[in-house]
Amino acid sequence: MSHSNVSLLSQVCALIDRNEFQKQVQAHQSDKHAKGLDTWTHLMSMIFLQLSNVTSLRDISNGLRSSTGNLNHLGIQRAPCKSALSYQNQHRDYRVFETMYYQTLERLGGSFSQQRLYAKRLKRKIFLVDASIIPLSLSLFDWAKFRATKGAFKFHAVLDYDNGLPNYCYLSEGKMSDITAAKKLMSFPAGSVVVADRGYMNFEWFKHLDSSGVKFVIRIKCNVKIQEEASYETNSKHPHILSDQDIRLAGITGLKNYPKTLRLVRVYDDQSGQHLILATNQMSWTADTISQLYKARWAIESFFKHLKQLFRVKTFVGTSANAVRIQMWCAMIAMLLVSYLKSKAKHPWHLSNLVCFIRINLFVKIDLWFWLNTPFYKPQKIIRQPTLF
Repeated sequence: MSHSNVSLLSQVCALIDRNEFQKQVQAHQSDKHAKGLDTWTHLMSMIFLQLSNVTSLRDISNGLRSSTGNLNHLGIQRAPCKSALSYQNQHRDYRVFETMYYQTLERLGGSFSQQRLYAKRLKRKIFLVDASIIPLSLSLFDWAKFRATKGAFKFHAVLDYDNGLPNYCYLSEGKMSDITAAKKLMSFPAGSVVVADRGYMNFEWFKHLDSSGVKFVIRIKCNVKIQEEASYETNSKHPHILSDQDIRLAGITGLKNYPKTLRLVRVYDDQSGQHLILATNQMSWTADTISQLYKARWAIESFFKHLKQLFRVKTFVGTSANAVRIQMWCAMIAMLLVSYLKSKAKHPWHLSNLVCFIRINLFVKIDLWFWLNTPFYKPQKIIRQPTLF
């Protein structure tokens, strides 16, 4: 089939391995009580929600129903009705979508072009750990308890610095602390580097990372009791480095949880005007390398920003915990697909521009890669031949 006869939405969704998806459907038995809406149609409907930026289940149903002649290319027999989508969002196991995200990331992630802005020379796997709160109305989402009168859930992520996408995600109630979720995270491979903010300052976790052969660069609070063991001169070429020390924890609890020597690098951040205290168990790197590693943490902040601004993760089409999880994982799948297209396209796309262009051309029938590489039409110059008279 010629790609020029298939809509852009169909070609984008074709990046998902249908055979692998069917294996996951069978493993999770997600089509057991399909009620006329199978899991593949459910996935296509939720990806349409993310890429078209519609606001309700009725809009999903009407939007797909109006795309005459394009549903067969998506592998859909007919457009789902609003009640069927609502029922499946509440009852279908969200883990089939979660597993599909990881499977697709494993298949496509290796071909991403590396997007390292900092620590380019460091030939180690770098993981950025952080969490973001997504507020919810407690009157509608009564399961998402956060404050006395506010609801929220927290999205914990471990970002792979090479491709800018999470290789582990965890959804929890908003009141769960960052370090509590971090102890449930994936086990990091030996030799890798973990970078995190001061919400992950926990010396027991430091000890666990160090015993696993993992290096860490984590910002700590200024009230930590320390005992200086050695101090090193800073390079005049890097005026943002204020001090470089070897220290031990002075408090009884801290010394019990982490008895080894730590390295402390104090950095001045020009943008925020703050003095940052960075702790690491790597003693041989330069102080500037450590500061650049922490600066790389901005990649996960950009990820959360793009996820919230470009995809529908702040307003939800279902109120149950399962419906929210399904919508979040489908947003992650949609972001993975768009990021892959951005990485492979010859045109220098910004992610926000690419999402916007896909959104307004979802059902345009044109070859996807031709459109990605040359999105703007350039009319050819007509050469007029001179006439004799």
